[in-house]
Amino acid sequence: MRLEAAARMDLFRKLWRARKLILVVFIPLSLLPLPLIHPTSEACCAYVLMVTAVYWVSEAVPLGAAALVPAFLYPLFGVLKSSEVAAEYCKDTTLLLMGVICLAASIEKWNLHKRIALRMVMIAGAKPGMLVLGFMCCTVFLSMWLSNTSTTAMVMPIAEAVLQQLICTGLADSHDDLDTAEATEDESGESDKEDNLEKNQLELLYCSDSNCTKQELNEVQTLEVNGSGLIQKPTQDFITHTNGHLPQIAIEIPNVKRVKARRDSQYPTKRDHMICKCLSLSITYAATIGGLITITGTSTNLIFAEQFNTRYPDAKVINFGTWFIFSFPIAIIMLVLTWLWLHCLFLGCNFRETCSLSKKRKTKKELMSEKRIQEEYIKLGPISYPEVVTGVFFILMTLLWFTREPGFVPGWTSLFEKKGYRTDATVSVLLGFLLFLIPARRPFSSSSSSSCKISDSESDALAPMITWKDFQRLMPWEIVILVGGGYALAAGCKVSGLSVWIGRQLEPMSGLPPWAVTLLACLLVSAVTEFASNPATLTVFLPILSALSETLHINPLHTLIPSTMCVSFGVMLPVGNPPNAIVFSYGHVQISDMVKAGFGVNLIGVAVVMLAITTWGVPLFNLTEFPDWAVSRNVTGIL
Repeated sequence: MRLEAAARMDLFRKLWRARKLILVVFIPLSLLPLPLIHPTSEACCAYVLMVTAVYWVSEAVPLGAAALVPAFLYPLFGVLKSSEVAAEYCKDTTLLLMGVICLAASIEKWNLHKRIALRMVMIAGAKPGMLVLGFMCCTVFLSMWLSNTSTTAMVMPIAEAVLQQLICTGLADSHDDLDTAEATEDESGESDKEDNLEKNQLELLYCSDSNCTKQELNEVQTLEVNGSGLIQKPTQDFITHTNGHLPQIAIEIPNVKRVKARRDSQYPTKRDHMICKCLSLSITYAATIGGLITITGTSTNLIFAEQFNTRYPDAKVINFGTWFIFSFPIAIIMLVLTWLWLHCLFLGCNFRETCSLSKKRKTKKELMSEKRIQEEYIKLGPISYPEVVTGVFFILMTLLWFTREPGFVPGWTSLFEKKGYRTDATVSVLLGFLLFLIPARRPFSSSSSSSCKISDSESDALAPMITWKDFQRLMPWEIVILVGGGYALAAGCKVSGLSVWIGRQLEPMSGLPPWAVTLLACLLVSAVTEFASNPATLTVFLPILSALSETLHINPLHTLIPSTMCVSFGVMLPVGNPPNAIVFSYGHVQISDMVKAGFGVNLIGVAVVMLAITTWGVPLFNLTEFPDWAVSRNVTGIL
């Protein structure tokens, strides 16, 4: 019986390890009767849509690879020609993203983002409440232009340095009274420590086919843990390679009592732990909020803009300016409410104590934290010429986006005779291209001050601001292919008539008011995105919601814009989005903390978005009427 149970458990383990492969094979085969029994364009398109959606939601294959499924299934089933599918994988938003990535590469290469973050935190101060608010403000600002993931990955190390300084100061305060008592014990145990060090070092033996050799380790560099819980790296790399064998390194087994004591005292007080939780979670939530503000702030905004403009080519209502006007108040309200929610949840409701800017009310920990931030800022040195150029390009790109077609006044595109040729992508690609040409050194200047941050590999006087390697390092090609797969699915639904069929099945909802339909859509996508990737969720739901709006004669923007924003609110689990995973990896928060705090942020987000779409969104997008561009699209689809 035991052998049978063990064999059964072993079989279950093998099946569990192969679950993704089983899913990849089982899903297409189980759904195959649909196009075989009903060989219509709608059924074939639905088959491709369901297979791709399951692959995306389950992540059985990488998202980019799953996005390629329509590229070969649509031609095989006769839904779209191969050339037509290929054209969907590179759109205007792809060029827009490439230009933005060029600017982002320059910002990160020359540490302009770090200078902005540290300066904003220095202005906010080190009081816990103001420190959290300062980090949130700088994260929101950076996330408007950089990806949410890049922003979180950049800001978290700065926040971690501040938190470690807070912990170190707290440990020093709590251990001051114990130093005298431990001095005698340390002296008596000094000889024992040296003996234990000898025993705790492991020497790795490397065996060849003929004999075994043992290399003596002369200089041992071990990793020691300091009192603050930080791991100090060895001053030299003690790794050597011999004839293809593994590197040889001496490893010290840490003393169990010492490690246990460090873990127990990682946070001097519960309040310090709460500050670490609050600051860590505030950064991932702020990155999400900042990504809502601009069209380029997150990939889901780009997916919406391109699918909307493709489905409704006559609708000239979505551009950088209109999106910013609508989303900026949402971000400000969400920022304040999220800060208040996190403050009350982790720091309590005593705002007078945690938000006072008076120096008299600052503790030793807070003064040390401010000193640490100032030291990090001083390390950056004076602002360099490449940082100035990057800042100028940053401001110029923003102004050109705003003034292209502001709506209330003629934009700079009115200076050209032919209309409709220039988009936001034109601006971003032009400025991104110039970054490959402009030298990183100040012209007609031989002083080293203007190029002190330029590495030896870029000592060429005409070395550009960014290189192709800098661009390639940040360019998210998986997102580009994923967005292209969404465009291909949308094109297949349009050509096959599947979107019209879906809309007819949703006619029973015609009795609901527009705000109720929008609320149901927001709650649905915000729930699904907790377990699936944001781009995949939005790509699946956009065609369905578009067809629903056309069937119910609701302005499509009334459901599409709130759904696009709510799909970013997957903040309750580490798997919800990459910024959550980055923050969770630092170890300050547990899943229960993320669920508790994220649930409140999710409710805040849905409520604020609903407030926006029913108030200032109505006159901005004329949501009270079913627009002509949607009527013509609906009639064309029916015909």
